[in-house]
Order: sequence, then C-alpha cells, then structure tokens
Amino acid sequence: MLLIRIIILSITLVCSAKLIAMPVQDYLPTGSQFNSKISSPRHSLGFEIGQRHVRHDQLKSYFYQLAKDSERVSITSMGKTPQQREQLLVTISSAKNLANLSTILSDRDIFSQKVSQQKKQSDKQKADSAPLVIWLGYSVHGDEISGANAAMIVAYYLAANTDEKMAELLANTVIVLEPSINPDGMDRFVNWVSTYRNSTDNSDVNHIEHHQDWVTGRTNHFWFDLNRDWLLLSQQESQHRLTYFHQYQPHVVGDFHEMGHNSSYFFQPGIQSRTHPLTPKRNIELTTTLATFHAAALDKQKRLYYSEENFDDFYYGKGSTYPDINGSIGILFEQASARGMQQETINGLLTLEFSIQNHVTTSLSTINGAWKNREQLKQYRSEFYQQSDKLAKQENFAGYLLHESKDNFRLNALLSKLAQHKINAYPLNAEFEYRDKKYQKNNSYYVPLAQPQFRLIQALFNQQTDFKNNTFYDVSGWTMPLAMNIESIQINRTRGLKLVNQAWTQPTQFSQNSTSSPAYGYIFEWHHFLAPKLLNNLLANNIKARVATKTFTSVINGKNKQFKAGSIVIPAGIQKNPDWQATLLEASNSTGITLDSISTGLTMKGVDIGSSSLKPISKAKTLLLGGSGISQYEAGEVRFYLDETLNIPLSIIDHAQLRKVDLSSYTHIILVDGNYQHVSDHTAKQLKQWAEQGGVIVSQKRASLWLAKQEILQARFVSKEHINQLFDNDNLSYQDKEDLASSKRIAGAIFQVELDISHPLAYGYQQKLLPLFRNSNLIMEHPKQPFVTLAQYTPAPLMSGYTDKNLVNRLAHNAAIVAHNVGKGRVIATTEVLAFRGYWHGSAKLLANSLFFSKIFSAPYK
Repeated sequence: MLLIRIIILSITLVCSAKLIAMPVQDYLPTGSQFNSKISSPRHSLGFEIGQRHVRHDQLKSYFYQLAKDSERVSITSMGKTPQQREQLLVTISSAKNLANLSTILSDRDIFSQKVSQQKKQSDKQKADSAPLVIWLGYSVHGDEISGANAAMIVAYYLAANTDEKMAELLANTVIVLEPSINPDGMDRFVNWVSTYRNSTDNSDVNHIEHHQDWVTGRTNHFWFDLNRDWLLLSQQESQHRLTYFHQYQPHVVGDFHEMGHNSSYFFQPGIQSRTHPLTPKRNIELTTTLATFHAAALDKQKRLYYSEENFDDFYYGKGSTYPDINGSIGILFEQASARGMQQETINGLLTLEFSIQNHVTTSLSTINGAWKNREQLKQYRSEFYQQSDKLAKQENFAGYLLHESKDNFRLNALLSKLAQHKINAYPLNAEFEYRDKKYQKNNSYYVPLAQPQFRLIQALFNQQTDFKNNTFYDVSGWTMPLAMNIESIQINRTRGLKLVNQAWTQPTQFSQNSTSSPAYGYIFEWHHFLAPKLLNNLLANNIKARVATKTFTSVINGKNKQFKAGSIVIPAGIQKNPDWQATLLEASNSTGITLDSISTGLTMKGVDIGSSSLKPISKAKTLLLGGSGISQYEAGEVRFYLDETLNIPLSIIDHAQLRKVDLSSYTHIILVDGNYQHVSDHTAKQLKQWAEQGGVIVSQKRASLWLAKQEILQARFVSKEHINQLFDNDNLSYQDKEDLASSKRIAGAIFQVELDISHPLAYGYQQKLLPLFRNSNLIMEHPKQPFVTLAQYTPAPLMSGYTDKNLVNRLAHNAAIVAHNVGKGRVIATTEVLAFRGYWHGSAKLLANSLFFSKIFSAPYK
C-alpha cells in the first residue's frame, strides 16, 4: 500500500512539474470528426505537438506519412537548403484536383505568351472556374517555431477531417503549405533549446534556453534573413520557392511569425499609411475583410490580439508583401514567442502549445475567410493583371533600357532575377541610338512596361524619395539596377528599337578559352564580377600573378588592345607549377572570363610586362570577427560573398577568443557592424600592433567608429549630439516623438558616391559614380589629408528611398570609404554596407579589392 502511494505521489509531482501535452484534436475546432486511418502527428513523432520541439527531419517524416495515408495530400520537393535539408511543399486538395493539378495551374497561368483575344477570354473563364488557391508559409525565421508545429496540425485537419463541408471546400480549393521555410535555421534553434531545456518546466525569462548564442536560428545557413529575400533572390531557398509560387499563383498567402514574448497576437492590415503606393486599395479592403474572420476565431478563444499597428506593407521583399505586388492578398501573422517551451510574460504564462494553437486558429480562419470570399478574391486577382496594360499607358515612358558593356555576369544576374519574377526583358536585335548614345545589341536589353508584371517592374526600378509617411519597418529603397550598378534609363520612344521576339533566357554556356599554342603570358581584365574568384583560384594553385598599376597596350590576335590598371597578368616565365596552363584554362572557363594571350613582354604602348609597375599579388588569408554583439546579417553577407560566391576561404573567430589566436598568419581581418564596446582593451591593442606590423583591417559602420576610437583609423565622425541639433525640437508635442525619431534614422536607402577610379581599391570600376547602400546615420567627415578618400558623397547624394533632408545635406561631400596606412599595414573603413543582402553586386567588389590590392596603394596619414 505504501509503495502504491509513493508511485501515485511521484506521478502527481511529475504532472505538476510538466505541462500536460495537448492531443492534436484539442488544437482544432470542437466537434470535428477524423478518419482514423490518417496518422496524427503523435503516431509519427512519438509525442504530442507542443510537448517538445520538432526537428526538421521529424517534420518531414510526418508529412511524407500523411501523403502516404491520404489521397488529399501531395508532397513536392522544391529543392534542398545549403545544409541539404529538403524544402517541402505540401499541396492539399481533393483527389480529383491533385490528379489534374498541372492542368488546373496551367489554365490559371497569366504569364503565358500573348494570345488571341478569343483565347484570352477562354482562359479567363477557365481561371474563374478554377479552384481557389491558398498558400500558407510557416517559420521563415527558424527560431519562430510555433508556425512549423502548427503546419502539421493544419495539414492533419485538412487531410483527416470527414465533414462534408471539408470535402466541398477541398473540391474547390487548392491549399499549399510550406511547413518550414527555413529548415537550416529551424534545426539550429531546435538544437539550442533542446540542449538547454530542463527536465522540469522552467518559465524564467533569464534561462539560457530563451537566449540563443551567435548565430541565432532566425537566419539560414548563410545567416541571411529569408523574410527579406523574396524580392532579392540571393538565397537558394528563395529561388526554389519562387518557381512554385508563380506556378500556383495563390489568391491568399499567410505568413506566420513570432515576436517578443510580452506581445499578444498580430494580424494584418498593418499601418495603412505605410502601405506601398503600388499596392491597390482593394488589397487593403480585402485584407480588412479577412481580418474579421481572424478576430472572430480569436474572440471565440478569448485571446488577446491587435491589428493596424507596428507593422507595415512597404518593402516588397517579405512573405506578406511580395504577394501584394503579385495579385495576391498577403497577410502577416505575429504570435508572442515563448522562444523555448514556456516563459513568464506580462500576459501570464506563455507556452509553446499556446503559441501553436493561435497559429492553427488563424490558419483555419484564413482558409475559412478566403473560402467565404472566394469570388471577390478571384475577381481581384484577375483585375490586378488586367489593369497592367492600362496602367502602363498612363506612364510618360514606355519601358526601361538596361545596358552594361563590360561585365556580363552582373547584367545576366539582373536579367535572371527579372526572369524569376516573370518579367520579360528583350535583347536588342540591332544597335539603338537614344539621346546621343548608342546601345549595342549584345549588351543591351529592353523591359517594356506593358506586360503582366507592370507593378512589380515599377517596384524594382522605382527611385522614389518622397513619402507620405517617413516611418519604415524595413528598407525604403531597394532599386535593383542601382544595386547591380547596371545602367537603367527610362525611354519614351521606341521608334527604331528593334527587339528579338524571345525574352532573355539564362545562357547555357560561355565562350571557351584555349591554350593551343605556347604564349609569353596571359591577361584577364578586372571588370568582370568573378575576376576575384579566378585570381584566388590561381593563387591557391601556386600560379603567380601580377596586377598592372598603369595602362598598357598589347597586340591581341593581331590587333592593339588597351588594358587598364587592375588587369591581371600571368607571365609564363615565372611559373613553377607544371600544370599551370591547364589549371588556368579550367579556372577561366568555369568563370566565363576571357583570357588574352600575349607572345611578347614588349607592349605597343605603356609599361612592359617586366616593369615594376606590375606588382606581385599574394594570396589573402582572411579572418572575420564574430561573436556576441556583432551583426550576424553583415557577417553573413561578407561570408556569402567571399566564401560562397568567390570561393575565398574565410576564418570566423569569436572576438572573445581573439586574444588566444596568433594573428601573424593572417593577412586581413574584417570587422562588420556591431557593438565593439565589449571587446577588451587587450584585444584592441593586439589588433593595432598586428596592423602596424603589416596586417590589413577592413571595417563597416560602427566597427569603423570603434577603430577611430582606438586610434587605428584616422577619421572623425559626426556626433549624436550634432545629429540631434540638425532637427528642430521646438513646438513638438508628445505625439511627435515617433516621427522625430524616424526622421533621425536611415532605415535603408541608396546614395550616390564619387569613386576615385584611379585608386587601386577601385580597380575594375569604369565609372566614377557608384550607388551605395546605407542603413545608419553614422557619418564620417571628409578627411583633410589627400589620397585617403576612396569614395565621397556627391552634392545631392540621395538616389532612392527615404532620408530626411537634414541628413542628406549633412552627408553631402563627406566620406563614404577611406583607406590609409597604419605602420606597415592598412586600414580600409566605410560607413556603408558593401555586400548588402547578397544582391548588392555594385559595391561588393570593393571587398575583394581590399583583399588583393590593399598593399598596392600607400597613403600615409600625417
């Protein structure tokens, strides 16, 4: 008897210390009946949803089991993440719809080639009678995990529900789930919280379970925020998804997130004055209509929620806004996050189960609301694209002409992004003269406004600088041609413009180099985006290369050709690697870079090949400083550009470990934005000594400010007090507080600088004017010392996005990038973000130049 009492007492204590797991039915509407042959998540996982955190492989296994059990469920593999996790797309509908899915989707395709008016009318009738399409995407931020868990419950509900109304809905609706948009970040987070979860429940907000290390699960493998990449498409996860997004062309898109633990629940609409002007007002009206369904569902459960605050619909690169510029209704959902199993909040105990249930509730209210308003949603999408030609005719120009004569890689990268967004760009079929400039057919393309994606074209090319509301949740300027540094002009006449009928498609192969005859040496020019990749490959294979610091002319294939400073020369006579020619050929062909062979070291004009003006180049060994306080986003951008794009090895070391590292083996250290106040004095002294002995430091934003305080960088910065003095504080009431703070911010805009293209760090740049991205109000004064400034702002620098005129005027003429000697070493510092979000190809090369040409220049600071 005593033993029985002890056992009962033990069970009681365990139950009181553990949250009691909810069976899947408790997350779902009461009274639902389910097919017992359909596996619930518990049967696959071995535990209930919300009882512990689910790994991606477990989530994947459940969905494959569900597809095996139910004829309503189909699984598509969209591709794999950088860490080789599968990106799942789950389509749920009636068996008949799934069997005819390809036909259903093709009948709705508004991006097909131009056809007769009769066929257009037929296609419209098919589209009107086609099923409603709802897309629900979960946990794009891997540590906002309640969404991925909710996806399993929603899928089970749709697959197993035996109600006749469900059968009717699925017969007329295609529901698409992306259960984990960020699998790599998801597992990073799950591993963290599972490692630090205690055996007993712990709701202490200070517990390590709730505070991830650097880097967090929010980001993907390359530490990018995938919820900013829908428009930019720098990451493979986004590229994989977009193919299917445009295939399904959904009417409604749900985007499920988490926010701070002391919040409640948010659903859109957001702040209407901060909606992008290209988004139709009807979009907001339909979003508001659907919001009544979310409110009713949450009211029924007595849940706290809010709308029309905090969040906006301006930047089109997010999961809830990209649909808005593509004829869909995008809806953001934000749930207060337990960021683990449970946390104490101002609203009481917040559990993972509670968070999951809210997302399940609004997933179902989205489906219900869309179903009840299906005719309005279909009509909206149809009219959205029908208006394109009419809107295009209202503009005072016909389209955009794109041109880049020197670097096909950047040009093709831009054209590829346009094509992925279903935007047609047509090659010129003959030379075109416009405003006294001739555009050659092999490097110029025309993007007409009159095509279905009219609004998206405007969103990508627009250079708006005036706004009704100056508060932005994210960036306000993202103009893609500026980011790629591709010439883009509006043309108002097409007379004489001859185009190829077929829009641009990705080239399948590059022209191939050959080394059939012996050569004195080889040359390749530095203007190609992948030139640093080729050079690094050669240096890694012990192939000796030199950079020309002066212009010269050599005979190439019987004709004189001028090579500018920055051209890379590979002389045959100094090579020691017996396979150097084969390696050079393979490496150059893989990058699509043309090799010019020379038969003599004697040039026709300028310096000869044996001149001391051709400087030897050494392989860089680069260290990136990371750790607590350092921006994981900027670190990820540098990592992605150097490691992934250029294949340049990059060692990442936590700043707390730096004092234990022998820095003498490194040539370069990169410091991105972050709070460096916690970096020890010993580490700062160590860095300064290393630089004075010959090391090179490259810095961005607050890292540059910190280097100046350590007297490593000789630069002066505008103080916060001075920034405050730029703004009139008189006659302000309390309600003006937020507007004033917004005026002092630069959330993300594009500025023009003048580049010193004679400087070795600017090798490869043809034009002096360069667009740079800036997202801080940190301003570096223009140095009085000559030869130190690599880039400075033009007199009227704002090109795209919002920045208060006081800050624009203060930036004008000041320095954007400076570089000078530090003893035997160098420091190269900027207040900008050179490789912003992986698509800013225009300025990214400055980072590579800092690795290879940092010792080519000398600018002592006196």
